[in-house]
Parts: sequence; structure tokens; C-alpha cells
Amino acid sequence: MTRTNRRLSTRTNKRLSHVDPRSGEARMVDVGAKAQTTREAVAQGRILISPEAMRLVRAGTLKKGDPLQVARLAGIMAAKQTASLIPLCHPLPLSSVDVQLQRRRDGFEIRARVRTTAQTGVEMEALTAVSVAALTIYDMVKAADKAMTVTDIQLLSKRGGASGDYVRGRQGGRSPSRRGRTRGPQRGRLPSSESLGQGRAPRR
Repeated sequence: MTRTNRRLSTRTNKRLSHVDPRSGEARMVDVGAKAQTTREAVAQGRILISPEAMRLVRAGTLKKGDPLQVARLAGIMAAKQTASLIPLCHPLPLSSVDVQLQRRRDGFEIRARVRTTAQTGVEMEALTAVSVAALTIYDMVKAADKAMTVTDIQLLSKRGGASGDYVRGRQGGRSPSRRGRTRGPQRGRLPSSESLGQGRAPRR
């Protein structure tokens, strides 16, 4: 184990699952002994765009067409290809991928909800969907604004798995229920950034 990994282990009393504790080498985690359970993850990000470029988006006069529909589809496709992009991710049978883009005065807010029934979670799939959707908007709009900024890509919540549920902005990331178990945001709707204690990204 490297010196850096020893320091991390000492500070957090946790082990990096993708690092072999004996050799310190990267490894793919063996999830074969885990039970298949329903899992869900929600991620969010933003892309900041100049007022001039946003006017072109609203007017529908961009040369490449409507960036929102293309970015939404790109996010869905990216979630399905996460294991091909991130070396140590497991290929997962995704049951649902929902990508939403909300227009803001200074750009777009992007959120992705991903679900599966599998032996490991879909946090990376949700984050990948948001990232590629944002990059697709950049590609569609870059002729009008090359100074766009992709920012605040983050996991908002995850549900299922042995590590329990996680909601960003709550103490320890977890939200205990009355029975001592944990629960994520209500199914069927994406949690707002305000409800999770997230502020807006700074304007350029």
C-alpha cells in the first residue's frame, strides 16, 4: 500500500475498494457474492452560457439545431456506456435512465436519475449521463460561445446497497428513517437543489 493510501485509511478508517490492500494496485471489485437489489442514483450539473448564446438557443437559430433534445439523448446513451468509459465500472442492466435539462438565465441545469436491479450501484452512470449531456450542449453551442463553463457535477442521492442511502447536504450524507433505516428522495421526482441545501453556481 502506498504512503498516500495509508494516510487515507488512517484518517477515515475506510478502505478504497478499487485499491488492492496488499499490492496497492487498482483492481475491479468482485461483487459476485452480493445480492441483486434495486438501486437508484440522482446526479446534477450545470453549464454556464453567455446571454448572447442563450438568446440563440431560445430563438432556435443555432447551426446544429436544438441542443436540449440532443443532449438528453446523449446523456441516456452515455449512462448505458459507462463501463466502457470508466475502466473499473461494472457493466449493469439499467432499467431506467431519465435525463432532464432545465433552462436557467445563465445556462442549463442538468439532472439524471438512473435505476437498476443489480449487485452494485449506479452513481457513476448518473454522473456520466450529466457530464456527457453537458459536453453535448457545449458541442452544440460552441460556435456561439467558446467560454461556456461546465460546473457543479455532483451526486445528489443514492438508494440501495449495503452502504445505505445517501442524500447530499444531510449530516453524514445519510437520512435515518424512524425505523433506523435510510431512505433517499421520493421516487418519481428529482430532488431540487434547494431542498438538498445546494446553492446556485456563480455566474460568469
